[in-house]
Amino acid sequence: MNNFFNLRQLIIPLLILLGSLLLGWLFERQVITRLKKIAQKTNWKFDNIFLDSFQGIGFFWFVFAGIYFSLPILPFNANVIILIKKVLIVSFLMSCTIVVSRLLVKLLRLYTTRDDGFSPLTTLFAFLINVVIFSLGILIALQSIGVAITPLLTAFGVGGVSLGLALQSTLANLMSGINIITSKKVKPGDYIELKTGESGYVVDVELKYTVIQEITNNFLVIPNSKILSSSFKNYSLPDKDMLIPIEVGVSYDSDLETVETVTIQVAKETIQNFSDNIPDYKPFIRYDKFDYFSINFRVFLKIREQEYFDHLKIKHEFLKQLHKTYKKQEIKIPFPLKSAYISNEKNNFLQDEENPS
Repeated sequence: MNNFFNLRQLIIPLLILLGSLLLGWLFERQVITRLKKIAQKTNWKFDNIFLDSFQGIGFFWFVFAGIYFSLPILPFNANVIILIKKVLIVSFLMSCTIVVSRLLVKLLRLYTTRDDGFSPLTTLFAFLINVVIFSLGILIALQSIGVAITPLLTAFGVGGVSLGLALQSTLANLMSGINIITSKKVKPGDYIELKTGESGYVVDVELKYTVIQEITNNFLVIPNSKILSSSFKNYSLPDKDMLIPIEVGVSYDSDLETVETVTIQVAKETIQNFSDNIPDYKPFIRYDKFDYFSINFRVFLKIREQEYFDHLKIKHEFLKQLHKTYKKQEIKIPFPLKSAYISNEKNNFLQDEENPS
């Protein structure tokens, strides 16, 4: 008879636990999945972010609930039950911390992507957010089960000094990465060129490195401290507008007034055919100098770049159209000629030796 009661004390908690596992699985596979399909049909992004943040967590909450409701039936002593309850409390609070961390990072990523006044969320910034949230979550969880926090903070403070000395290089790159982000001089999507010659699009600012994608589609990984300590040129700042000077030369026989009129007209047509043109901008030319073979001048075009190499596209089209128009208008683009003179002095000298007077 006692064996029957002992068996029942185990079967009922086991059934509760299995039921919670089944409910958690159904919640994830049916409820969350269907809600996601509904959320994808709406224009509101928050519902997608909210559901993504709970992905996989609801299952564990059902399991925690199953274990909690099984405790009064389990044949354990009071100390074991108290220990299990503390583990459940810590586990539940840490799962809530995961949800909050996911939710905050995703919301910040969405907000910074939409608002041009903010830099896109980098891996480093997301890491720092997670560190802060998880640190608070751990402290709250420990305090909830009666663990004194003050001695732990003191121990972490002393240990942090030793750890900081051991990880000086990592911390230097970490602080450099924070400075890069907060200064807003470099952000993902910018095209930069370092003084040492490396250039490309900034992909991400990580814990130790800044990742740059070169035009050859290779990733260039540079320590954050090197980015911060060296000078660089950011082609995406202060804005996407870029003034493009193009050097041209015409022959000395050209009518400079005609050259100016024709060149500006070609520049206007080229800009108008370009999708990222600036409506109010008027191209202009400035004569520069009298060179050996030509009168040189510069044509100034301006576009609003979406990509760094957009200026090469408009320069390419402008030069093609300008060359075609100059041919029609009979405006000559001179090119240098070199003449080679062969002296006959040596031949004459040999003839004199063969036929001495």
